[in-house]
Amino acid sequence: MNKLLSFIPEIPIADATDKVVDKITEIFAFIFDPISTHFGNFMEFFAEDFLMSIPPFIMILLVAILAFFVSGRKFGLAIFSIIGLWLIYNQDQWENLMYTVTLVLIASILSIVIGIPFGILISKSNLANIIIKPILDFMQTMPAFVYLIPAVAFFGIGMVPGVFASLIFAIPPTVRFTNLGIRQVPRELVEAADAFGSTGAQKLFKVELPMAKPTIMAGVNQTVMLALSMVVTASMIGAPGLGRDVLSALQRADVGTGFVAGIGIVILAIIIDRLTQGANRKKD
Repeated sequence: MNKLLSFIPEIPIADATDKVVDKITEIFAFIFDPISTHFGNFMEFFAEDFLMSIPPFIMILLVAILAFFVSGRKFGLAIFSIIGLWLIYNQDQWENLMYTVTLVLIASILSIVIGIPFGILISKSNLANIIIKPILDFMQTMPAFVYLIPAVAFFGIGMVPGVFASLIFAIPPTVRFTNLGIRQVPRELVEAADAFGSTGAQKLFKVELPMAKPTIMAGVNQTVMLALSMVVTASMIGAPGLGRDVLSALQRADVGTGFVAGIGIVILAIIIDRLTQGANRKKD
């Protein structure tokens, strides 16, 4: 059997992939280069000139107020936000936190803006569903580190490839949950909208999307958390933030520094998770 297999020539998958990526990089350099430059400058501006220009005390207070109202006027999340964010500031990780927030926020917004329309598309078209679902499966099962390779090839190093890798990794939940939510809308409501002469857009925006909102928001929550989970991975290609300290601590076996940065990521994850869940409950 081994002799039989040895007669089959090796399929040059690696070489073919290298050639395809090199060709894409060469052909679309006029797109990738401006994105890397201008989008990178925008994120640097957002992190350094906007978020970091807000005094930490004011930022902590704003997050606490938001947490208070989003959680249904309960003090638990607000108090946790104050203590957690103060601890991050106390450990001299505030600047890294702002970079991490920028990375997560931009990647999440792009994932939602792209993911919801694709979710609507595959909920309306069985053909699109058949084509896109395997792509989503591929995106979710491929190890996150693999996404860093084309990200660096297209955009170099820094925050932009970090956002690109996070976008690929985080977008599937929004697409899947949007599709699921719209498909789960009771058929009676859709038929009633048709009976009243609603157009496709009216039916989508006034019936299907409002009914599917809790499911879509659950997908948004998962997308944001997946984007945050890429923070450490994205630091391997030069993305600044808390993940960079974790990576540096790993390389130097510095347990203390890694633990401090890890606590910062955990605190941020809890706050973001509770805020997105609270916003979903509030609008149910």
